[in-house]
Amino acid sequence: MFKMTTNVAEANVITHAGTLHADDVLATVILERVLGDITVCRTFKVPDEGLSDDVIIYDIGFGKYDHHQKGGNGCRENGVPYASVGLIWRDFGRQLVANTCNPDLVCQLIDRDLIQGVDAADNGKLPKADYPAQAMTFYQTISLFNPNWDSKMTSDDAFANAVNFSKIVFDNFFESVVSKAKAQGIVEESISKAEGHIIELCQFVPWQEFVFSSKNEKANDVQFVVFPSNRGGYNWQCVPDVLGGFGQRKSVPNEWRGLSGPKLQEVTGIATASFCHPAGFIGGAETLEDARKLAKLAVEA
Repeated sequence: MFKMTTNVAEANVITHAGTLHADDVLATVILERVLGDITVCRTFKVPDEGLSDDVIIYDIGFGKYDHHQKGGNGCRENGVPYASVGLIWRDFGRQLVANTCNPDLVCQLIDRDLIQGVDAADNGKLPKADYPAQAMTFYQTISLFNPNWDSKMTSDDAFANAVNFSKIVFDNFFESVVSKAKAQGIVEESISKAEGHIIELCQFVPWQEFVFSSKNEKANDVQFVVFPSNRGGYNWQCVPDVLGGFGQRKSVPNEWRGLSGPKLQEVTGIATASFCHPAGFIGGAETLEDARKLAKLAVEA
């Protein structure tokens, strides 16, 4: 349970007052998930004495879980500097993932795909995309919880709202990562059975992460993945050139792109071919056999 107090003596976790940021908000969520019951005090100055040794102080005070001291508070091996949430996750995250199917993988993916972005943004290290439109980040979303200049809301009430919102985001993200981790064994088995640069999945599972991280040499040669579609029938999908990229290890013929139904069937000669995305990275057929044939044709093109 999460509650707040203005009396620092009642708190078991302490962070800064005033403007809230995603790093202190998300750190609070993680601490609640680890400790169970937390009482948060937001203050502009940490008392010099009188605090219990088990009080956790973060994003203020220049201590173990702050990063505002000169030179910061360390970086990951990949160069992303720690902010308060990264420091909290580094020391407490393992407790949250201990009972998952693959604690090392889950801990790594949560840090990589959620927490590092918050840390980088809070340290002013997250570059803008070289494109006119920009995706709104989690960091920016949380900043919207701060009271506007003409608002009557207190910053503590805003912080509580931001924490409650972030609990939903974090819990959903956690469940998503755990689900992804469960798929690793399924993808590895399919890679070991791969033939002709194609792997088949008996059900859809997240596969890109594990094709790229697999130690099986066959994974480097996989060009297409075939799996049941959630719309019925079967899909083939190109393996991207890099994880999360929009390029393709092997592209389908240009004449397939954007076609569907009879037009695609005529061009490919495959009776149940149903569609090919205009970008050419995914397509489908009504039967597994025809999805296989389409992937094989693309490999051989």
